[in-house]
Amino acid sequence: MPAGAVVKVGGSLFSEVPRLVQEIRSVTRPVLVVPGGGQYADLVRMLSLPEEQSHWMAIAAMEQYAWYIAVHGMETMDGIAPPEGIRVLLPYRVMRVEDPLPHTWDVTSDSISAWVAYRLDLPLLLLKSVDGLTRDGRLQHRVSRAFPCGEVDPYFLPFVLSRGVPVTVANGRVAGRAAAWLRGEEVSGTVIGPEG
Repeated sequence: MPAGAVVKVGGSLFSEVPRLVQEIRSVTRPVLVVPGGGQYADLVRMLSLPEEQSHWMAIAAMEQYAWYIAVHGMETMDGIAPPEGIRVLLPYRVMRVEDPLPHTWDVTSDSISAWVAYRLDLPLLLLKSVDGLTRDGRLQHRVSRAFPCGEVDPYFLPFVLSRGVPVTVANGRVAGRAAAWLRGEEVSGTVIGPEG
């Protein structure tokens, strides 16, 4: 059986979840899905509360999205362990216990998924509603140094690059892209890691 992978399903992909679940389940590879925060976390952000409370409320928002993903055919898990089959992470308990990241809006579900991948020593597929990371308006096919970009949170690139987490950022709205990546095929998007 191929090695496992972590797949972050961005909150902006809410309408794509039924298809994405079927895509992920179509590939015989263990996958741990990390949910985004999406509209649930957007509500927390709108409340303009202190960062400490906002941090935990936003992680609770991720858990709401996880249950939505689970409804479409995935089992849940609330601990960090290599996935057996296809699972979606309920992140609140593990984040409360391990508390590995700063409590700031510079850390979102992007960085939480990166931490999960790092903790499990697995590659990460970051599914978003964009084709990859851009710099000065141009799509970057490979990123080996951190730079400010709007597609991921500010903590994400320094974290994955300093820890050697292999990441691909791809558009989850394009049918078949997630399944192709899980099969080990090259897909359009941004690969993050040292030049090789």
